[in-house]
Amino acid sequence: MPSNVNEGDLDWKEYEHGDNAFRRKELSNATDGEQLGCSLYELEPGKRSWPYHYHAANEEALYVLSGTGTLRIDDAEVAIESGTFVPCPANAQGGHQVVNDGDEPLRYLMMSTMEEPDVTVYPETGKFGVYVGSPPGGRDERSLEGYYRVEEDVEYWEG
Repeated sequence: MPSNVNEGDLDWKEYEHGDNAFRRKELSNATDGEQLGCSLYELEPGKRSWPYHYHAANEEALYVLSGTGTLRIDDAEVAIESGTFVPCPANAQGGHQVVNDGDEPLRYLMMSTMEEPDVTVYPETGKFGVYVGSPPGGRDERSLEGYYRVEEDVEYWEG
């Protein structure tokens, strides 16, 4: 029988860096699931989720449970509300960030394939992240993980 979890049994993890502030419950990591990730997020009014980014290997999808806000996706802004479902493909067109510009907390599920290796690109800051051994949001140890500036690209044979 597959494992299951009730979100009420999990503690919130809190993240805060300026306007990027949210709470998260890692639903999938509390189960035996391996190839599908799912987290419950809550953003207070005026706050944002992770910085604008996209994945090279992992497709994500957002499903809004309650509240209203804006999803920045593929350089556009889309209004989101309870019942909204939006896929985020694994390429630049899937670039996304959730913004709570409403008056009440915004609660949503973020689901993801759990492919590795993966590269996460942050176009607005000129950075990218590399994940080998466990995908972003994964629970296993990684053999390589880090964040790098795109501008520091070097030639293949350069030492």
